[in-house]
Amino acid sequence: MVAGLRFPSSMPPCHKDKVRHSHPVDASSEAMPSSPMKASNGALPPSIRLTNYNFFFPLFFCALYYLMLRWRDKVRTGAPLHNLTLLDMAAVGALVSSTIYLLSFFGVDLFQPLVTPPSNEDNDFIPAGSSFNKPHFPPALCSEPASGLALVPLPAPKMAVACVSSLPVDRVALSADDDEIVRSVLDGTIPSYSLESKLGDCRRAAGVRREALRRATGRSLDGLPLDGFDYGSILGQCCEMPVGYVTLPVGIAGPMLLDGRMYQVPMATTEGCLVASTNRGLKAIRDSGGATSVVLRDGMTRAPAVRFESAKRAAELRLYLEDPLNFDTLSAVFNKSSRFARLQGIQCAMAGKNLYMRFSSSTGDAMGMNMVSKGVQNVLDFLLSDFPDMDVISISGNFCSDKKPAAVNWIEGRGKSVVCEAVIKEEVVKKVLRTTVPALVELNVLKNLAGSAVAGALGGFNAHAANIVSAIYIATGQDPAQNVESSHCITMMEAVKGGKDLHISVTMPSIEVGTVGGGTSLASQAALLDLLGVKGANVESPGTNARLLATIVAGAVLGGELSLMSALATGHLVKSHMKYNRSSKVDSTKATP
Repeated sequence: MVAGLRFPSSMPPCHKDKVRHSHPVDASSEAMPSSPMKASNGALPPSIRLTNYNFFFPLFFCALYYLMLRWRDKVRTGAPLHNLTLLDMAAVGALVSSTIYLLSFFGVDLFQPLVTPPSNEDNDFIPAGSSFNKPHFPPALCSEPASGLALVPLPAPKMAVACVSSLPVDRVALSADDDEIVRSVLDGTIPSYSLESKLGDCRRAAGVRREALRRATGRSLDGLPLDGFDYGSILGQCCEMPVGYVTLPVGIAGPMLLDGRMYQVPMATTEGCLVASTNRGLKAIRDSGGATSVVLRDGMTRAPAVRFESAKRAAELRLYLEDPLNFDTLSAVFNKSSRFARLQGIQCAMAGKNLYMRFSSSTGDAMGMNMVSKGVQNVLDFLLSDFPDMDVISISGNFCSDKKPAAVNWIEGRGKSVVCEAVIKEEVVKKVLRTTVPALVELNVLKNLAGSAVAGALGGFNAHAANIVSAIYIATGQDPAQNVESSHCITMMEAVKGGKDLHISVTMPSIEVGTVGGGTSLASQAALLDLLGVKGANVESPGTNARLLATIVAGAVLGGELSLMSALATGHLVKSHMKYNRSSKVDSTKATP
């Protein structure tokens, strides 16, 4: 039976008149689906792999034994080790080839790092909008022909079937149909994580995995979209073992007048009133002449944890790291990790004989966690020469501190430290915000300052900064989990100009954003970054786009704080949420028992 008929969910939609394929399927292969053939990923059948194993396994030990005997004889006679006979060179070749085969046989791929695409963090020199500022993948894996192109049929490949995510499954030569593959996933014969490489079709792999999940759990995923997404764009980069994608509405707040420029701020959220409230705050700021911002600090951090036999030795390393005379040497070692990584400083803390070293570095337009981690690893390897008794416990010792509320980020900063301010005119406060300056000032003291202090808040001296930060992060491809420290914010309000106007500011010491790497390369997120004018890297001044994005986040938070505080001051919060945050639709869907 044709695979597509047995498992329809794995068939992507394709118009009858626009069938696009690279390799025609032989009729005989459709008639005999169970006939032995190579797998779609080019792997050899099990019988041949076992035959090769029986050949390479003895070859490995024979070559190794021969070379050891030759080495012993040369040592005894004093002959040069580099003088090799033809038999010696053949033995070396046999040893290397058999070693590579055996490692591959047991699941260790030596050459995968050589063909894996480089990290987008190190590619942030590519100009914004360039066609090269996109993730690259091997052409035989999850590639898709351009729409509207008629491809000339090619002969069947000798090693692997081209992976075309838009091909109907009955156009791909397989040794087993989708239903059999699903059963193999369920019984553990085929690991779910390996479907992309084995099938060579990312869309089809997601469909097979999805069906296996449905059968294993007995739960339907009909509400989760499968088609309409480029699964090749996330392969090896954003998400593993996909079964679909979640849709989120994106609203636009603005325009926001910040530092003399207008920005339309994208926000991906499911919370009613959030976009509307932020939009109102931005209108009040715009009608009052706009907001201004300043970036105080720009440096990503990573803090490894190391241990010594005594606290004295740990203190010796700390003194070495904090000595200004050693900074240039350490900086040169650290900066080798990337074209954009530049070590800024090292802050140390001790707990007994354990030492925590907080490295801070600029990272160009990347958020930079991986970049800094590579630099830290270089320094740790360098330090082992002078401190061989140093035991590296972890590349991250939580003194960084990433994705956790921490006083070190609140005080020292992490990522971009930004202050954004505006002066709201009295008439705007009354007309747009429908409140008064004294009411806002009093509420800010009692709620954001005193109330947060009573709660023991850490970096939470604000009304709802996390709302705006999360919505912009999701929309622009940032790491949503870094909302934890990125939402550290203190909101200040003060009456100025004789008590008539309102001065409002937000101070955010740990905004962690990037315009290259991670989710920023996905089509939807890249489009919204382009809307803000910060897509990709800034070639002329690396890091400028990421810093600009951080100020946009702070500016949007300023508008969100202003609007919510006004709603609270006038008692309109509950009324507005009841109007805009309640669905009139009745969900009649019942959960499967």
